[in-house]
Amino acid sequence: MKAAEIREYTQEELNRTLEDSRRELFNLRMQAQTGQLENTARIRLVRRDIARLLTEQGARSNVQSNA
Repeated sequence: MKAAEIREYTQEELNRTLEDSRRELFNLRMQAQTGQLENTARIRLVRRDIARLLTEQGARSNVQSNA
């Protein structure tokens, strides 16, 4: 997921995607603990996606509070 894609999301899509990503990260961590995870790099990618989503959320809230 790229930052340019995230900027095009509506606030509702942003929240839903963030929730889905957090749920996916939880599931990946559980798979890693039980030895079922094959692609360990996926955890890192999901964490970065969550960071991008949170950054965009923060930027939007700063724009609203400054307006």
